[in-house]
Amino acid sequence: MLEEILRKLFVDAFTKLYGQEPPVQQVNFQKTRPEFEGDVTIVVFPFVKIAKKSPEVMADELGKEIVAESEIISKYNVVKGFLNLLVSDNYWLTFFKDNHQDELFGRKQISGNPIVVEYSSPNTNKPLHLGHIRNNLLGWSVSEIMKANGENVVRVNLVNDRGIHICKSMIAWQKWGDGCTPESTGKKGDHLIGDFYVLFDKHYKEEVKQLLPSNYDELSDEEKEKAKAAAEENSTLMQETREMLRKWEAGDKDIRQLWETMNQWVYDGFDVTYDRLGVSFEKIYYESQTYLLGKELVNEGLENNVLYRRPDGSVWCDLRDEGLDEKLLLRRDGTSVYMTQDLGTAQLRYEEYQPKKLIYVVGNEQNYHFDVLKRVLVRLGREWGNDIEHLSYGMVELPNGKMKSREGTVVDADDLMDEMVKTAKSVSEELGKAHGLSEEESNRLYDMIGIGALKYFILKVDPKKTMLFDPKESIDFNGNTASFIQYTHARISSVIRKAADNGITFGTDIPVTDLQPKEKMLLVNIYNWPSVLEQAAINRSPAMIANYIYDLAKDFNHFYQECSIMKEEDVKRREFRLQLADMTAKLLRNASGLLGISMPDKM
Repeated sequence: MLEEILRKLFVDAFTKLYGQEPPVQQVNFQKTRPEFEGDVTIVVFPFVKIAKKSPEVMADELGKEIVAESEIISKYNVVKGFLNLLVSDNYWLTFFKDNHQDELFGRKQISGNPIVVEYSSPNTNKPLHLGHIRNNLLGWSVSEIMKANGENVVRVNLVNDRGIHICKSMIAWQKWGDGCTPESTGKKGDHLIGDFYVLFDKHYKEEVKQLLPSNYDELSDEEKEKAKAAAEENSTLMQETREMLRKWEAGDKDIRQLWETMNQWVYDGFDVTYDRLGVSFEKIYYESQTYLLGKELVNEGLENNVLYRRPDGSVWCDLRDEGLDEKLLLRRDGTSVYMTQDLGTAQLRYEEYQPKKLIYVVGNEQNYHFDVLKRVLVRLGREWGNDIEHLSYGMVELPNGKMKSREGTVVDADDLMDEMVKTAKSVSEELGKAHGLSEEESNRLYDMIGIGALKYFILKVDPKKTMLFDPKESIDFNGNTASFIQYTHARISSVIRKAADNGITFGTDIPVTDLQPKEKMLLVNIYNWPSVLEQAAINRSPAMIANYIYDLAKDFNHFYQECSIMKEEDVKRREFRLQLADMTAKLLRNASGLLGISMPDKM
């Protein structure tokens, strides 16, 4: 890349002039301020003592030497201790010639040991909601970004298909379901099961309230807490649910059959949502198939005195000497917890893939969990536990507060996608964006705009930040949105179609030898794409890709407003501008594809 070339030029020039090689790590670059001529600025102050020259004199001498020794730099100027270098048009045009036809410019060949990325991880007691959408989009996009940087990525999903929460939906269906099915109710299976999960919580709260002492409101806070805990422990609903879990783990035939039936309803519903969201996996794991392996690891830890059993029969790992706490691994009745199955799943993945890294895309409320997972694995002799990475992300909040699945106050993923497409249709029709399109083309466009808006709005936010999702802000053809970027791509496609309709072609050879300011601005932004892509992979940040394509779309529109394409009288200049527009469109498709966003040809 350019910085590496310039760094070598600077070091060589400095060594030649002053007889000593400068500290390479101190040779840093900045973008030249707009009021000065130049592309790149080098701050020379750190080298004053070595050169024994004033900053201005040293910068001037270095500038002359660099220009004399390299065709890449055409001019230089000095502003106090800042050396501004102007990169020759020939350098940018040579880059353009070598890359402008590459649809996948900036991507690297995949090689090396796998990186396993887990995302989604739904529970089979409820449908996917807005929080799951951020998880899925982030996991899928980060996987695609790493693949584009040459990493051998395996995308996996761990379905939490067993446990106390699953039994709650099953108990509710047995008590109040009257044998209903997705077919008999006309509901998606995951929605139907989610309704029973909410129904269980409603009845459970009513029962606990009835079990509280009559003078509950007069008790102290500590007494209230004890009274509530006792009521919850004595709840017949919860006792039945715990008994169902014990029977499930014991392999009870009837319980297992009901479990399989209800889970399949949920899987069928999930598949529809995943498909519409555009996410997929190379492999799906199920907690019901991994928790026993986790139990084996726990027993191994007990035998090796790494773990310990309390008098009540529960099994724990004491991490207090590492600044953490004691972690439960098996309950007193022998049933598993989340950590148990995560131990088993990690072991299974290591044996299957020998990965150089295991990445878990999970919300930041689980930071402690994954810190413990790594340490427990290492204590069990699995040094590869240190290669676990928790890609922690902030929660998604709504204008009216947080979401709670038990209370049914979540934003359902399917409903949200429907609403986004509906909004896209309304806005597009109002602005005439679907004018001249057939009904089929229009519906495809509305879906592209609506789902694209959802993905971009979520992914443009730094993963670590808690975000506020407001659907009304996400579709704006003039703002930092997917709609604006999609419209820019459609505009370029329209120009290229118009050129073809008029018999105007553009070949592979570059017909110009110089660049005008807006042409250069756009081309330099395109040039920066590989380094942006690399940094996005390192930082696990689709937001860097989103911000890049927004800036690229803005730069193209500035170029389009100031540089006529179809009306340009200079045939060679017009041909070059068509080539530049075409490469911009290719890059918009390439980069937005890493976010799962499609680019329309007409709008």
